[in-house]
This record gives sequence, structure tokens and C-alpha cells, in this order.
Amino acid sequence: MAGRCALVLAYLFLSGTLLSEAAKILTISTVGGSHYLLMDRVSQILQDHGHNVTMFHQGVNTLISGFKEEEKSYKFIKWIPPEDFQKEFNKYFDFFLEEALARRGTFEKFLKSVELLGFQCSHLLHRKDILDSLRNENFDLLVVETFDYCPFLIAEKLEKPFVSLLPSLPASVDIGLPSPISYVPVFHSLLTDRMDFWGLVKNLLMFFYYSTKQKKILSQYDSTIREHFAEGFRPVLSDLLQKAELWFINSDFALDFARPLLPNTVYVGGILAKPVKPIPQDLENFIAKFGDFGFVLVALGSLVSRYQTQEDLKEMNNAFAHFPQGVIWNCKGSLWPKDIKLAANVKIVDWLPQNDLLAHPSIRLFVTHGGINSIMETIQHGVPMVGIPVFGDQPENMVNVEAKNIGVSLPLMKLKEDTLALAMKQVIEDKRYKSAAMAARVIRHSHPLTPAQRLVGWIDHILQTGGAAHLKPYAFQQPWHEQYLLDVILFLLGLTLATLWLCGKVLGLVTRWLSRDRKVKKT
Repeated sequence: MAGRCALVLAYLFLSGTLLSEAAKILTISTVGGSHYLLMDRVSQILQDHGHNVTMFHQGVNTLISGFKEEEKSYKFIKWIPPEDFQKEFNKYFDFFLEEALARRGTFEKFLKSVELLGFQCSHLLHRKDILDSLRNENFDLLVVETFDYCPFLIAEKLEKPFVSLLPSLPASVDIGLPSPISYVPVFHSLLTDRMDFWGLVKNLLMFFYYSTKQKKILSQYDSTIREHFAEGFRPVLSDLLQKAELWFINSDFALDFARPLLPNTVYVGGILAKPVKPIPQDLENFIAKFGDFGFVLVALGSLVSRYQTQEDLKEMNNAFAHFPQGVIWNCKGSLWPKDIKLAANVKIVDWLPQNDLLAHPSIRLFVTHGGINSIMETIQHGVPMVGIPVFGDQPENMVNVEAKNIGVSLPLMKLKEDTLALAMKQVIEDKRYKSAAMAARVIRHSHPLTPAQRLVGWIDHILQTGGAAHLKPYAFQQPWHEQYLLDVILFLLGLTLATLWLCGKVLGLVTRWLSRDRKVKKT
């Protein structure tokens, strides 16, 4: 019966998709790397399902190093920031990554990079020609991504409805979701949903601390808002987040902890998944040399791979040498230190087909930086992990991986030959990790709808119904004192105090009357 209901639900969603009219949709990506890849995939999915899609993106350093670009069927518009800004941003971002990899990353340094994104946004909003061109297209809907908040301001300028894609776990940004402190970990708390007393204390304190950090991040766009929006019409960035018709979250409950969601919140983790292709012959030949031992895949993301220290490379190379498995390592050969001899069982490549290698039957382990896209891809194929998180949401993602028993996390500051070898040996030899990874794979695959179907089905739903007002709680329109019942609490408190005062007065009068009555009887 449940299976039949699932099929009916899938049919209704797909029917709605097929019967809906093609809409003009603008997707916006103002940062590169994995964020671009995510928006590229969303754009292609919507285009393949009959919509007319245009992507507007920042055209500098858009692609991951070595990435093989595929042909697009959707339209795209590139914007190139001023050259002096590009140099300043690249210089600071290089510094930020080097500091993070040297274990000196701080929130203040991250805040500076957000401030530069705010400046980039100001440059963009000055381009009246671009904004007029986008306005003249008269798009029906915008799809924005949430690492940079500039796309929200673009949507406000164009006065168009928009949906938002959150590239990480929902706790990373306050989008109005109910978040009970008792079992929803605050972002950066590094807690799970099963907290003891002291965990609850930490989570409560982290709630106030992280709320302050969020306000500081959003405030980096205040000068841009003052410059480009007239007084009386200046949006509040936190309000714009709640203005989104839908929130698509790039995660899945195979990784995330169960938590309350609103009707306009949809999980689409695994949306980057593509059909598996045969791997290149040179990689197949390398894997074949290790027979039943199989191989380990190592990919720490394009940014980490570019800025890894020689010491880290040496420690990792020495650790890999201890294993009978082959190791395929995504590491640029041109950056490999000449004084470090590559281990005999290691092959380094500038680019690798990660999805196809994760699906290979001989894979035994994935060593990752803990980026959400890599984790979703790994769960897709049921492969256990060792994570070496560096910054951003990576430590938080790996907390979830450990809680689900899919792998173990090794903080960058503890990255040594012996610690990495021990973590890898633990995950490869303890079959419970592989079993948990396969269980997560079942959860990920057993949804009645694929992530792409959920994305398209819900976007078609709001296009057909004229928005998602019916999916948003009235709480988004309430003043904060009403939302938290402070006025009701103050009223009841006042009523209680007044009642107690009145009872006290009455009791005092009765007491005095009884006292006088006794005195009269005695006389």
C-alpha cells in the first residue's frame, strides 16, 4: 500500500511538471567553485524539464581547477568584476585559505572575505546596463544561492519572486525554521542531536553567540544596501531570507539529523548525482594492480588542494605508504614538492572523475575535506569516509558523518602520518562503517522522488499557484514580541501580580476586621 501511494505521489509530481507551461527562470551565481557547480546543475535540470533558463554568473575563476566543462543547453550571461577588485579579492582569499590551512583561521578573517563580497555586490549593482537587461527579460522566477547574499538584493532590485538554494546544512543560516535548542544543534557547536546536560548548556550559549555572528555577517552588506536603495525602501537582509518562496536545502536525512521543517523547505541533497560512466583506462589499469585490496580515493577539494602545505603533503604521503591498497589522489602534479618521493602505491592526478570512482566496486575508502557535495556523492554510493575538515561547514558535516557512523573525522591540526594511518585503518577494517554507509545509501535512494524531481515539482507548484504564501507560517509577518508571546506573558504576569496584590489587600482587610472584632468581644 505504501509503495502504491509513493508511485501515485511521484505520478502527480511528474504530471504537474509535464503539464506546466514553460517559465522564464533566472539562476544567479556570484561565486565559483562548488557553488557554481551546484547552480549549474540546477539550471540544467530546469532547462531539461521544459523551462527557459538563463544563468547570470560572475565569470572570473568560476570553475574548479582542471574541471571539464560540459556543454550547456541553457543560456548564460557573464559579469566580470573590475580588475582591481579581482586582484584585491583574490589576494585576500588566498591569504584567508593559507591562514586556515596553517590553523590560524578566525571568524574576523572570514568576515573580511564577506565584506569583499559586499563590495563586489556594490560594483554589480552599479551596472545599470546589466540590471536593465535582466529587468527587460521579465523573468517569472529567480533561483538564488545563499553563500553570497548579493543575489537576494538583485531579486529585490528586479522585484521578482525567488526561491533560494542553501548549499549546506540548514543550521548554517537562519531561514526561519523552528530550532528547538534541546535537540537541534546550533551551527559550529559541533554537537549532535543527542546532547547531555552540559551539551545543552553549550548549545544554548552557542545559540546566542552564533546569532551575533550571523548579524555581523549580514551587516557586511549594510553599506551596499544604503548606497543602492532609497531611504524608506531599504530592505533588511534577514527579512529577505524569509521572503524566499521556497528553500531548497542541499542535504538529506541520510546525513542530517531529523528536525522540524516548514512546508516551504525541501531537501534536495544529491542533486549533483549523475549517471555513472566508465573511468579512464589509465585509472582502471592502476586499480587492477592492487587486486582484491582495492583502492582509496583522496580528494580534498580544489581550494584545499591548491594551498596545502608541504608538511601536510608529506604526512599524508607517508600515511598512504602503509596500506596495501592503491591510492588515487587528486593533487596537482605541478605543486608536488620535489624533495618528497611519492609512495609506490600512490597515483596523483590533476583531475579525477570523482562520482565514477566512488561507484567503482573496488573502492574501500574516501578521504575527503568534508564538503557537503562530496559527502552527498559518497553517500550516494555507500562508501565510508575519513574526513579532514578545514573551514566553513566542513567540521559540522563531519560531526554528522561520525554520528551516523559513516566515517571518522580527523581535524587538520591533528593531521600526522600516524593519526591519518590509524583513522584510515579503522574505517577500512571495521565493517560497521561500510554497513552504516550502505544503510545511508538505502535512505538516500529510497525516496519516492529524486532530488531533481522534487526541485522541478515544487518550482512548478509555486509557478502554478502564484507563489508560496500558503506554505509560509504567519510567524514571518509577526513582530518578534508577538512571535515569542512576550506580550501575552507580560499580560498574564501582570494579571497574576495584580491578582496577588488584590488578594493581599483583601486578606489584610479581613485580618484587620477579625482583629478588631476580637478586641470588641474582650471589652
